[in-house]
Amino acid sequence: MTYVAPNSIQARDIASVVHPQTNLVKHLADGPMVIERGRGCYVYDDNGTEFLDAAAGLWCASLGYASERLAKVAYEQMRKLGYYHLYRGTTNEAGVDLAEKLLSIAPVPMSKVLFQCSGSEANDTALKLVWYYHAAIGKPEKRKVIGRHMAYHGSTSASISASGKPDMHADFGLPFPGFLHTEYPHYYRHHQEGESEEQFATRMAEALEALILREGPETCGAFIAEPVMGAGGGLTPPRSYWEKIQAVIRKYDMLFIADEVICGFGRTGNMWGSQTYGLQPDMISCAKALSAGMQPISALLVNQRVFDAMLDESRKLGNFAHGFTYAGHPVTTAVAMETLRIYEEMDMIGHVQRVGPYLQAAMARFADHPLVGEVRGVGLLTGIEMVQDKASRKLFDPARKVGALVDAHARKHGLITRFIGDRIAFSPPLIITEAEVDEVAVRVGRALDDTWAELRAA
Repeated sequence: MTYVAPNSIQARDIASVVHPQTNLVKHLADGPMVIERGRGCYVYDDNGTEFLDAAAGLWCASLGYASERLAKVAYEQMRKLGYYHLYRGTTNEAGVDLAEKLLSIAPVPMSKVLFQCSGSEANDTALKLVWYYHAAIGKPEKRKVIGRHMAYHGSTSASISASGKPDMHADFGLPFPGFLHTEYPHYYRHHQEGESEEQFATRMAEALEALILREGPETCGAFIAEPVMGAGGGLTPPRSYWEKIQAVIRKYDMLFIADEVICGFGRTGNMWGSQTYGLQPDMISCAKALSAGMQPISALLVNQRVFDAMLDESRKLGNFAHGFTYAGHPVTTAVAMETLRIYEEMDMIGHVQRVGPYLQAAMARFADHPLVGEVRGVGLLTGIEMVQDKASRKLFDPARKVGALVDAHARKHGLITRFIGDRIAFSPPLIITEAEVDEVAVRVGRALDDTWAELRAA
């Protein structure tokens, strides 16, 4: 047990706060890590210890920490109009500005924007609209939603049902009926001997089609997926995967929801992951980097055919009976709009296209480390997979918690990463420099070496 001083922030936290995605029993014994301040790509705990944040918080601190410019925009908007809603035809200028901007930069033509406060809510809204759309066009039986094993789309009841995370379903009575999951497209881990990426992608598409046929195409309403799987391990798709998957979606007249909560706004080297991989979605959810993590905001973009169905339902039912109290909040939308202006002014996309390959090359050097089986990424997002045996791709016993060990050793060297099982994901703030990438690589190397030594000694 870690000593926790009485009346400290740690003690007060233990007495009052429930932490998401945390072992609650262990937390009561050990207490929290207190982050006190941040600057650029670095955060500092209450002891003044510096950490290079290679995870951008939860993938979202795209401009790093402590932006005076965004703080000023929030302050000025609060002074002018600190809150108002979008219910019953009311609007505000900041929300309209942001909606217009999002539609203008969408990767494919989109018609309207719905605002929410989180990526979970945006995906939950998209799922409700799947059912709404099919009811409007006279096919209410097309209710089933297909996600992917290991995918994550949020913590609300519908969005986590669409996620392929059994640990997040356990004892919550989830997933809800009608949520299905197709293959986890992890080429390195699951390809057969001699199988190329294109052949593997064909097998993934065939598995999706087989699932649809088993369930009945007349009952399958939508497919939801991230361009790059974030909580699936920072996993990029195998070559030709999206071309083949989209052909199946179109063949069975299903809506396609692109979850751009992590990939949107530059992470993959384009404004959208959909541009990087040639996606043609009907709906696009976005959050996180939309406000650089500085305000809780998300948006769902819908295309014209979805909005036409919404109009038909409004003609039939009257109100569009959906919404959130803080949707289109003038402060969050003003900060998000300013964030997009900053991206343009600093040529954020160009910066990621320059620094991204540098990060990929720096991380690729760890492919020769005895712990590492695969290094793979795109833009400023990379995943490193630890394996027990490189030749056979044999995984460690999950009980050994190798990913957590690497993460713990990284913290000792002043580096924050994101571990998903025995895969370490890197998604640093988009403002990271080549010199900071070098520092990430040094600290990763030390963490891997320390972990390897500990495992050999066990």
